[in-house]
Amino acid sequence: MRLALFQPDIPQNVGAAIRLSACLNVALDVIQPCAFPLDDRSLKRAALDYGPLAHLTRHASWSDFLAARPATARLVLLTTRGDTLFPDVVFRPDDILLMGAESAGAPAHVHAAAAIRLRIPLAAGARSLNVVTAATLALGEALRQNNAFPPDPPFRDAGPLP
Repeated sequence: MRLALFQPDIPQNVGAAIRLSACLNVALDVIQPCAFPLDDRSLKRAALDYGPLAHLTRHASWSDFLAARPATARLVLLTTRGDTLFPDVVFRPDDILLMGAESAGAPAHVHAAAAIRLRIPLAAGARSLNVVTAATLALGEALRQNNAFPPDPPFRDAGPLP
């Protein structure tokens, strides 16, 4: 299971995706160009102390990402223009959950490459979820379906609540 961000616009969302990736032990692909510098310094700032736990791969372009993708991996694009509803998807362990750019979504060629274009049903009048919120929802269900959550470490009691 992987999470991929297509040309993200907002560095804080990349930071949140890095944290999500690290906490759930899921690889993260960032497909460039981004709307902000994606150098080691900015990544360290965005990821806080989760950077070392994350499995982040930067791709210089869409074509580089496609070339690096495992042949069996299925692209599942989360999009407000999806033709498949979220509750109806059966996720596979090798799926790549792909998120479009925050401002523009994903262009037609990215839609065309996706095996599934997934839409999360929203309340009337709601436009869309935050990209990492949508990723968390879909990733959580994908991991649940595949029994792929990371092993839970032993509970460490931090003492009484204040």
